[in-house]
Amino acid sequence: MKTIKIQLAILFLLTFTLSGFCQKLASNQKFDFKSKNPAEWTLVLDAVVAAPKNHKILLENDMVRVLEVTLAPEEIENLHHHKWPSVIYLQEAGEYIDTDIDGNIILDSRELKEPLKLPMTIWKDSEAPHSVTNLSKTQTIRLIRVEVKQ
Repeated sequence: MKTIKIQLAILFLLTFTLSGFCQKLASNQKFDFKSKNPAEWTLVLDAVVAAPKNHKILLENDMVRVLEVTLAPEEIENLHHHKWPSVIYLQEAGEYIDTDIDGNIILDSRELKEPLKLPMTIWKDSEAPHSVTNLSKTQTIRLIRVEVKQ
């Protein structure tokens, strides 16, 4: 248990130093909820409920939920949200697009100034409903997402 706490502490430390790296978030994201408060978002679109094929719970307790996230080549994940902020350890990825509930592009990896240098660790705030499309014909997207419960 002590080892897990140390590993999480190291992961968080790395995350804060890399915070915001390679992220391009839409400032006008639309929510399909009456509330913009993630704590009030519907459970129906929770990542594990709405996109269970892509989100596997590795660990969950009162403090965190650790997810293994995978998207096969050319796969489109179901619309879902992440109500807790997260540390993401991106292990593998080719080109992909992340879209909001209305199909607007939040991030297109092909438009980044430089290719992603993987593996990489980033911080993400709560994410409104979105869907990722893996554009690669050969590369699986693989990441570990540590959702920090508040």
